[in-house]
Amino acid sequence: MFYVLVAAGLCLLFIGGEFLVRGAIALARRLGVSPLIIGLTVVAYGTSAPELLVSLEANLAGSPGIAIGNVVGSNIANVLLIVGLSAAMVPITCTPGSIRLTGPVVLGATGLLVLFGWSGAITPWAGVPMLAGLVAFTVFSYRAERARFAAGCPGASEPLMELEEFEDGPKGLPAILAALGLGLVGVVLGSHFLITGAVGLARAFGVSEATIGLTLVALGTSLPELATAIVAAYRRHSDVALGNVVGSNIFNTLGVMGIVPFFGAIPVPPRMMLFDMWVMLSVTIVFIGWIMVRHGLGRVMASLFLATYGVYIACHYFGLFGLPALAALPR
Repeated sequence: MFYVLVAAGLCLLFIGGEFLVRGAIALARRLGVSPLIIGLTVVAYGTSAPELLVSLEANLAGSPGIAIGNVVGSNIANVLLIVGLSAAMVPITCTPGSIRLTGPVVLGATGLLVLFGWSGAITPWAGVPMLAGLVAFTVFSYRAERARFAAGCPGASEPLMELEEFEDGPKGLPAILAALGLGLVGVVLGSHFLITGAVGLARAFGVSEATIGLTLVALGTSLPELATAIVAAYRRHSDVALGNVVGSNIFNTLGVMGIVPFFGAIPVPPRMMLFDMWVMLSVTIVFIGWIMVRHGLGRVMASLFLATYGVYIACHYFGLFGLPALAALPR
């Protein structure tokens, strides 16, 4: 029964997320919103709607381990699995300036989450600077991209290229409203089914809710980013896949962990703080550092990313954690 709920939840999240993003893009276009703003906000943050709804549902349902685990696990999966898979299909290349702003932001946001997590819980007070950081980043990135686009700088059209991946959306107002309604219902129901099934599986197999959140739930909520990355790689828009992942990790960290704590503080499990948080920070540093220095990611590094993700999942599945201090902590 729990497997059915998880499967149904994942399907509804994926389909609902697609409807929600395409409907929101179509509505923004109908309202005359700049394509650049749509590419930087609706597309970049809309694909993270499943993470937000699932973490919110989990926290309200009394499963904070899934709420924080979903974000940390999604950020890890976005880098190691989605970027790795995209680069394995088509090597990622980017212009030197395309990651100059977002790279330090995602590093800073990740470090901020680790810092707040070290206190033992993500509180509403921690959510304030995170949300403020997200708003500041969005406004600044829009102004910077508009200036680059006006100056004809290389890579200035990347947000518009990302928007092209969602061209086939609803056209008329009734179709747009229907897409938004179906998307919202799908995401809400999907998050509820997924959390119910995930909590049931955690109890049935005797593992922590945080472990389920870090693996199964995180992988499921990353499906929209995975689909977007595969389509972008197939169309040879490797820089779109890169931008989508970086934008998603920024929203997961600053947006999801900025909003959800207002509905209740999120305690950080000790094992997650000692292991998964540092894995997230480490892979983010390696990923951003490599991209900024090499201006791309080839198939060899992509294979290493995928292998690392396999090892990470194996550590959770078999209970193999390298730090001796973790051995005494409950799974």
